[in-house]
Amino acid sequence: MSGKAALPRDFFQWCGDSIPYWAERQPAAIAMADPVTSLSYAALEQARITWAEALAEHGLAPGDRLLILCENSCAAAVGVLAAQHLRAWPIPLNARLSAREVATIAEHSGARLVLAIDAVSDDAAKHGASLGSKAVAPFADLGATLAQGPAPRPPEALSGEPGEQVAAMIYTSGTTGAPKGVMLSHDNLMFIAGRSSETRWLVPEDHVYGVLPISHVFGLASVLLGTLYQGGRLLFAPRFDADEVLRALAAEGISIFQGVPQMYARLCSRIEKHGGRPSAPRLRYLSAGGAPLDPSLKARVERDFGLPLHNGYGLTETSPTVTTTPTDKPCEDISTGPLLPDVEVKIVTPDGGAAEAEEVGEIWIRGRLVMRGYYRDREATATAVTPDGWFKSGDLGRLDRRGYLWVVGRLKELIIRSGFNVYPPEVEAVLSAHADIALAAVLGAKQDDGNEEVVAFLQPKPGREVDLEAIAAFAKERLAPYKRPGRYQVMQELPAAATGKLLKHRLREFL
Repeated sequence: MSGKAALPRDFFQWCGDSIPYWAERQPAAIAMADPVTSLSYAALEQARITWAEALAEHGLAPGDRLLILCENSCAAAVGVLAAQHLRAWPIPLNARLSAREVATIAEHSGARLVLAIDAVSDDAAKHGASLGSKAVAPFADLGATLAQGPAPRPPEALSGEPGEQVAAMIYTSGTTGAPKGVMLSHDNLMFIAGRSSETRWLVPEDHVYGVLPISHVFGLASVLLGTLYQGGRLLFAPRFDADEVLRALAAEGISIFQGVPQMYARLCSRIEKHGGRPSAPRLRYLSAGGAPLDPSLKARVERDFGLPLHNGYGLTETSPTVTTTPTDKPCEDISTGPLLPDVEVKIVTPDGGAAEAEEVGEIWIRGRLVMRGYYRDREATATAVTPDGWFKSGDLGRLDRRGYLWVVGRLKELIIRSGFNVYPPEVEAVLSAHADIALAAVLGAKQDDGNEEVVAFLQPKPGREVDLEAIAAFAKERLAPYKRPGRYQVMQELPAAATGKLLKHRLREFL
């Protein structure tokens, strides 16, 4: 590799600007493919313009919302890009959500139209049928149907500035209540697309595996828009399947794979079951995000693939990437690396002061990556973003003396045990280092005396039996008494979102 990306940061201003650029320079090059179709850059440019015109003919105006029920596919990507070209707001939504969740978001967003991407998703087809969607040209050509929104509202105000105009609305998973619509501008998304692709040294020859859902900001900004920014090629996977990933690495010339820790845990389990190193002749870059990375998993991935596993940190509200480890200087530890260029971070102590180096506090973030706000929720926006632009993440972290960020847990997940702070990721990292454990999730359970008990949920490696007495002894050797779990529960599969991110709130019913 040359050590730099094909194009510099800030080369494009608006989402979609990269497509005509590359369509002119490499029209026949494949931009994206999925299990049923593929699109060259010239075909992608034609599709996004044609779809934008057709959406307008069916009533979608600039500032309207377009709900896209999808799993990863060319059609889903074209729907997003067409809405952005029209200056409407695409809302890519995971088709595996329940009918109740879809209805809640459709009503809250006031979507004018609904696209159901049924080419690769039976769940999208079911949602579409319940909404009365129909096969309409040109959407049907790529496997999508169209319906009117159940309760549309008027268009939102427009802006001629990419930093003001909303380019996508991503609904959070709602772990602390009703889902919030995070409004991300064209500048938010292109800021991250440019900088994240630059850190990966992405070039047109790269072939990126697109399994992170584009209904999640990581998949949308970094994987989809970041790849298109640099003229690369995307192979979409509707759902994560470890065997299919290993096949694609061997046969499809994949050079970049981005995932979440749970995906890597499953990949390593498959590799270790069969023995040897997987065939991946062009693979050059691996990265993890979306959840804390523990040292034992990082070591397993690096041993099994023979490549460094890069780490990063971000949130939906920050488009998402805040930090990432350098491609040419991979970290041996599990820090999330230095800040992206032009991003500010400060660590804030409970009294509101600025933390010293290595001191733990809440992570605050400022820069062009911070969202426009939460849709129809000024109060929540004002609570999350200070008047001078700092986003309060709710995550606990520290900056080391290199300026690298370490994320130690969620502020609301902090466990107070016997007056001491217990950070769940630290305990999870220790438990996941045991030979029988694939994943661990740690929560605090309130006790009658006001104290909190440390509770661990364990997912065993395939084919392994978990001896809880042995696990407790293992933890005793490695953790201070107040950090050791008082209870353990084994689950064959810990609950996870479509991204693979652990859903700890679903474990609370077992406390």
